[in-house]
Amino acid sequence: MSATTGSLSSLAAAVLQPGFVGTRPPAWVCRWIGEGLGGVVLFARNVVDAEQVTELTAALRAERPDVLVAVDEEGGDVTRFESRHGSSRPGNLALGAIDDPELTEAVARDLGAELAAAGITLDYAPDADVNANPDNPVIGVRAFGADPELVGRHTAAWVRGLQSAGVAACAKHFPGHGDTSVDSHLDVPRIDVDRGRLDDCELLPFRAAIAAGTQAVMTGHLLVPAIDPEWPATLSRRVLTDLLRDELGFQGVVITDAIEMRAITHRYGFGDAAVLALAAGADAICVGGEHADEADARRLRDAIVDAVLDGTLPEERLVEAAKRVGQLAAWSSAARAQRPHWPGAGPDGSALGMAAARRAVRLTTAAGAALLPLTGPAHVLEFSPPHNIATGAETPWGIGAPLAALLPGTTTARLGAEDLGTDGSPPAGSLAAAHGRSLVLVVRDLHRHAWMGTAVRAILASHPDAIVVELGVPSTVTGRVHLATHGATRAAGRAAAELLVGRS
Repeated sequence: MSATTGSLSSLAAAVLQPGFVGTRPPAWVCRWIGEGLGGVVLFARNVVDAEQVTELTAALRAERPDVLVAVDEEGGDVTRFESRHGSSRPGNLALGAIDDPELTEAVARDLGAELAAAGITLDYAPDADVNANPDNPVIGVRAFGADPELVGRHTAAWVRGLQSAGVAACAKHFPGHGDTSVDSHLDVPRIDVDRGRLDDCELLPFRAAIAAGTQAVMTGHLLVPAIDPEWPATLSRRVLTDLLRDELGFQGVVITDAIEMRAITHRYGFGDAAVLALAAGADAICVGGEHADEADARRLRDAIVDAVLDGTLPEERLVEAAKRVGQLAAWSSAARAQRPHWPGAGPDGSALGMAAARRAVRLTTAAGAALLPLTGPAHVLEFSPPHNIATGAETPWGIGAPLAALLPGTTTARLGAEDLGTDGSPPAGSLAAAHGRSLVLVVRDLHRHAWMGTAVRAILASHPDAIVVELGVPSTVTGRVHLATHGATRAAGRAAAELLVGRS
C-alpha cells in the first residue's frame, strides 16, 4: 500500500459531495473542506435568497477557493434556488414544447449566470431523460419531451448555455430514467428494452450532452438488463466504464445520484453502495436528502478507506476519481474567473424565463366556447397529486394566487385524493364559491391519477363551462377550454393566469 491511512482519508473525502442542514455552513463542513472534501451540494433547506447563498458560498470558499459548490437546480418544477417562490423560468418540457434550441440555450445561460453570481460552480442538470413512458412518476415535465431527437438537441443547448455562464453541467440520469414506472427514490426501476432501442432513444441525449462538452454526468439508480442484468447502473462497471467511458468516450466526472436513495441502500447498504459505485467507475458520491450530517459523511469516508485497505477498492481507482474531481474544480475556478457579468434578476425573477413561459402555453377550445377572457373574480379548484420527492414539498405552485393578483376576489380551494367522497366526487363545499363565477380546474398529470380524472369528469358534467388548466404532462385535452402550461413553475402559473384574463 503506497498511501498512508491519512492520505487515503483525504482522497476519500475528495470524492464526496455531501449536503448539510442550515443556511450557513456548519463547522464540520468547513473543517472537512480544509481536510480535502471535494465539494458540497445545496438543497432548498440551504436557500433563503441569492444574497444569503452568496454569503454561504463565500464562507465555503474561504476554507478552500476551489471547493465545488453544487446545487440541484433544473430551473423548472425541480428548483432549489427559487424553492420559496417557485421557479421564474419554465422547465424542460415547456422548452421542448416551444422547440427553439436558441431559447433553451439562452434560458440555461440566464440561470447559470444567476447561479454563478451566487458562487455556485456545478449544477445537477440538465435532465437528459426521454419521457418515453407517460406514466413515469418522477420524470414527466422534467424531460424535454418524448422524442429522443428533440431531447438531444435541447439537452445540448442547455449544456452549452449553462456552461457558457461559468457553471458546470451534469446531464442525468444515465443511461436514461424516462421509460420507467417506478421512482428510484423508492425502488429500483427496470428498463426492459433491447440495446438497439437504448441507442435510438435513451442514449441519444447523453451522446448529445457529451458532444456539447458536459463536464459531468449523473448516474441513475436503474437496472438495464440489456447492458447489465445484475447491477443497477450506479454500481455497474458495464454501464459506467464499458459504456459511458469506453464506448461513448466521456472523460468528465461521473457523479452518483443521491447514494442514500432506497433504490440502492435497501439492497446494498449505505457505505457499501458508495464503494461499489467507485469501483464501477463513479468519481463523486452525492449525499443529500436525509443523510446530511457529519456522522453519515464519516461513514462513507471510512467505508471507502476500509475498502482500499482490504483490497475491495483498488487504490488507483480512488486516485483516478479524486483526480477527475480536481480537474472539474480547476475547470470551475477558471470558468468562474471568466464568467460574464450578470446584472441580477428583478423582484419577479427572470424576465427571460417569464417570456419563455408565455410561449409554452397552449390553448385548446371547443367550437363555440367563448369563455375567455375572464372578466370577474373566479373560483379555482386545484387538484394536488401525491408529493414527488424530487420536486420538493416546499415549492409553491398553482393558478389561484397569480389569478387573484389579476382578478381580486378570486377564491381558491385545493383537494387531494383523501378529500374526495367514496364515489370520487369532490366535497360539496369546494364548489359553493363557484356560484355565479367562472370555475377553473387545475390539474397536474391528469392522465396518471384516476381519482383526479373521476373528480374532474364529475365536475364537468355539472359545470360544462369549467376551464381546465393542466400544469403537468398534457396527455389528454379535457373540457371545452383547456390550457397546457407544460410545468407547474411560478412562471407557468403566471403565464396561464395572464392568458385567462386576456393579457397574454
